[in-house]
Amino acid sequence: MIIGPVTILLALIGVIAIVFWVIQWMSPPPSRERSRTALDILNERFAAGEIDKAEYEEKRRLIGSGPDAT
Repeated sequence: MIIGPVTILLALIGVIAIVFWVIQWMSPPPSRERSRTALDILNERFAAGEIDKAEYEEKRRLIGSGPDAT
């Protein structure tokens, strides 16, 4: 009499665990995502029309020269 409900409960827990595991397995780990660089952000701003071509080229030169350039 008690074996039936316990079996159903264990089966339900097993199915939920399998679904959770499959979702975790299919999603990419957050540490492998590529971080955005300053140039990526600048390109996105230019593509969205937030900055004009002159400002884009000026900032791109500044990014390319780096902090140690004179």
